[in-house]
Amino acid sequence: REYLDNITAIGPRTVGSPENEVVAVNYLLKQIREIARESTNAHKISIDIQRPTGSFSIDFLGGFTSYYANITNVIVKLEPRNGAEHAVLSNCHFDSVPNTPGASDDAVSCAVMLEIFNTLSKSPESLEHAVIFLFNGAEENILQASHGFITQHEWAKSIRAFINLEAAGVGGKELVFQTGPENPWLVQAYVVAAKHPFASVVAQEIFQSGIIPADTDFRIYRDFGNVPGIDLAFIENGYIYHTEYDTSDRILTDSIQRAGDNILAVLKYLATSEKLAKSFEYQHGNVVFFDILGLFVLAYPARIGTIMNYITAVIAFIYLSKKVLQSKTRAIHNLKKLLGAFGLTLTSWVCTLVAVLVVAVFVSFIGRALSWYTHFYVSVSLYGSAAAAQLILVHMLAKKFFYKNMNEQSLGDIFFDASLMIWSVALAVMTQMGLCSAFICTLWVAFPLLTKLMTYKEFSQKGATMKFIVMYMLGMFAPYLYMLYLSWTVFEMFTPVMGRSGSEIPPDMVLAGFIVIFTMILSSYFINFIYLVKSTKTTLVTLTTVFVVTLILVCSGIFFPYSSDAANPKPKRVFLQHTSRRFHDLNGNVVKSDSGIWINGFDYNGISHITPYVPEINDTIRTPCEEQAPFCGLPWILPVHFMFRLVKNWYLPAPEILPRSPVQFKVLSKELMPQNSVRLSFEVSGPSHMSLYVRPHEGSALSSWSLGDGTPVASLGGDYFVFYSHGLQAAPWHFWVELMAPEKHSDGIVSLAIAAHYFFGEDQKSPQLYALLERFPNWTFSSGWSCTYDLFVF
Repeated sequence: REYLDNITAIGPRTVGSPENEVVAVNYLLKQIREIARESTNAHKISIDIQRPTGSFSIDFLGGFTSYYANITNVIVKLEPRNGAEHAVLSNCHFDSVPNTPGASDDAVSCAVMLEIFNTLSKSPESLEHAVIFLFNGAEENILQASHGFITQHEWAKSIRAFINLEAAGVGGKELVFQTGPENPWLVQAYVVAAKHPFASVVAQEIFQSGIIPADTDFRIYRDFGNVPGIDLAFIENGYIYHTEYDTSDRILTDSIQRAGDNILAVLKYLATSEKLAKSFEYQHGNVVFFDILGLFVLAYPARIGTIMNYITAVIAFIYLSKKVLQSKTRAIHNLKKLLGAFGLTLTSWVCTLVAVLVVAVFVSFIGRALSWYTHFYVSVSLYGSAAAAQLILVHMLAKKFFYKNMNEQSLGDIFFDASLMIWSVALAVMTQMGLCSAFICTLWVAFPLLTKLMTYKEFSQKGATMKFIVMYMLGMFAPYLYMLYLSWTVFEMFTPVMGRSGSEIPPDMVLAGFIVIFTMILSSYFINFIYLVKSTKTTLVTLTTVFVVTLILVCSGIFFPYSSDAANPKPKRVFLQHTSRRFHDLNGNVVKSDSGIWINGFDYNGISHITPYVPEINDTIRTPCEEQAPFCGLPWILPVHFMFRLVKNWYLPAPEILPRSPVQFKVLSKELMPQNSVRLSFEVSGPSHMSLYVRPHEGSALSSWSLGDGTPVASLGGDYFVFYSHGLQAAPWHFWVELMAPEKHSDGIVSLAIAAHYFFGEDQKSPQLYALLERFPNWTFSSGWSCTYDLFVF
C-alpha cells in the first residue's frame, strides 16, 4: 500500500514529463535498490534503465504508426546465483494518461510487483528460472515502452512467458481476460497456482473481437516478441478509469492483497516449471477456461471441448429425433409441431429484439441516452421489463390463437424441446466456428436435457405441480447460476465503457441489445411455463406497468446520467484542446489561420448537458471539416475520428496560443527517385507528444516511408496517422516519405500536417482554457491541453 500511495502522490505521470521520466523513475530505482540490498545470497539481482527509440505499426484504432524516442523502462532481473537461461516476465507501467493520478492504471500493479520482488528476493531458495520485472514508462502512449523492451533489450531473448498487469477499472478482482496465443500450459499454471481465480475465455473472445476500444502490452509481446502470456486487469468501477478519481484511496487493501497473492503464486509456479524451458513443446492448442464463482477454474483443451460439444449436440439431436419418431404414424405431424415451436421461439426473440431496440432508439432520439449510466437498475426496469413482456405477449397470443385446442402438457413439452433444439444448433454452429465460448451452449443443452429426463413423469402429468417445479429448478440451477454470474461480469465491464465509446454508437441500443440477449437466454427454458400455466396476464400487466412507468420517468429526465458523488462518482468525460491552426499553400504561404478551443464529449450525449452551464458551447459553433486536409484538419491525438461525429464536437473561438517551445518543422530535401517517385525528408522538433497526418493527393500514392517496417499503414478513411512521443529529451525527429507522383501535379502531391500537444508544464493550459474548465459542472471530468496544428502542401 505504501508503494501505491507514494507513486500516485507524484501526480499525473505523462510520458516526457519530469514526473514520469525523473521522479517516478528515481522512486522505483530507490525501492528496487533497497530491496536488492536486503536480498538473500540465493539470488543474483541485476538492474537496468533502458531508453529505447523505435517505430512500429499497429492495427488498433483503425490502424496507425507509432514512433518513440528516448522513453524509459526500469528493468530488474532476479535469477539464481549461477544465472538462468530462461525467464518469465512480469510487466506493469508507471506512466499515466494526462491529468490523472493513475492509481489503478497502473500504479497499483507496479506496487504489487515491487512487493512480489521483495518477497521473492528474501526467499532462502533460488528459483529455477529468472524473473524479469519490467516497470515500463510508456504504455499509455499506445504500448511504446513494451515494444522498445521486447524488440531491443538483450534480456528479452530469454523470455519464454509473461504476465501483464493492467486495469480497465479501479480495484476489485483482477480478471484473466487473455491468454496464449495457444500454449495451454500457461492457463494450467494459473489454474493450479492462483489462490483467488477469476478468469473467462468469454472475456477473452469479447476483448479480442475489438468491440472494446482498448488494448494492452499483451499485443506487443505476442505480435513482436512471439511470446505467450497471461493478461490480467482490474475491471471494477470502470466509470472512473482514466479520470482524476483514479486515486489510491479507492483501491481496497483486500484488492491489492488478492492480486499480490495470485500473481506471486503464478510467477513462482512458472519460474520453477520445467515447461517454461521447453515451452515450444507445449505451445499448440487453445484452451477453454472459466472460473466457478471465483472458487476454482475449469480448464481443458479446446480440442477436448470440441469433442464434448459435438457429443452433447448429437445426444440432444438423437433425443429430439426419438421424440419426433416415437409414433411413426405421426412423425411428420410431430416434426411440424417441433419446427413450428422452433420457428415461433425464434420469431419471439426477433420481435423482442426489434421492439426493445425501437424503445432504445426513441430514448436516444429525445435526448435521454445514458439515463441508466448512474442508475443501472433503470436499464433493467426499462429494457429488461420490455423484453420479458414482449416475449410473454408473443407466446400468449400464440397460445390463444394458434394452440387454443392443444393440450397444455403437450405444448409445454414441445416448447421445451424447441428451446433444446435452438441451443443444440447454436452449440454446433459456435463449435464449428472455433469459439471456445461454445461451452455456455453445452451447459444449456446438457443440464436441461438431464433435467427433462429426470422429470419426464412429472412433465407428463397435468399441470405444473410443485414437485415438478422444484425438480425443474434444481436441474436448471447450475446453468442459471453461471449465466447470472457471467452476465454480472459482462455488465461490469461494458456499462462503464458506454461512457467513453464516442458519439457514433448509441449506447442505449448496445446495452438494450445485451439485456435482450441475456433475457432470451435466461427465459429460453421457461417459455414452456407460459403454456403450462393457466394464465400469465398478471405477469404481463406487471411487467408492462414497470416498463411504462420507467419510460415516463426516463422521458421526464428524472434520471440524470452522471454523478459527482464523492464516494461513487460517475463523471461525464470531456476533452478540450486550445488549438491554433495554420494552413499553408504550395508556396508555403499561410492561406488560413484560426484559434479556438476544440471540445469533444466522449459519449453519445455530446455536450447537451453542459450547455446550461456554459451557454456559449452550443449548436452554433459546431466544428467544420476542412475537406482538403487529412482528418478534417483537426488535431487528433489518436486516430479516433471514426468514433466521433463532427456534429457532436465544437470549436469555440479563442485567442491564439504561443507556446514557449513551439514545433519546428523543416524540409531537409526533395529527391527524385526511380519509377517517377519523390522522396521528401523532414526534421521535426517539438514537445513530447506530436501527431503527424499524411494525405496523398489524387493520382499520388504513399509507397514507402522511414517509419514502422517501411510499409505505410492507412487509418480508417484512407489518411495516414503517425503518433510520436519522446522522453525527457530527444534529438530532432528525422523521417522521410516516398510518393508515386503523377506527371502533372499543379496542386502538389501530398498534404502533410503536424500537431504538437502540450500535456504538461507551462504550455499545457492557457488562461482561457483554465477559465473555461472552471465553469464546467462537478459531474464532469474535463481534461484539457493546448496544441498547435500546421498543414503544408508539397
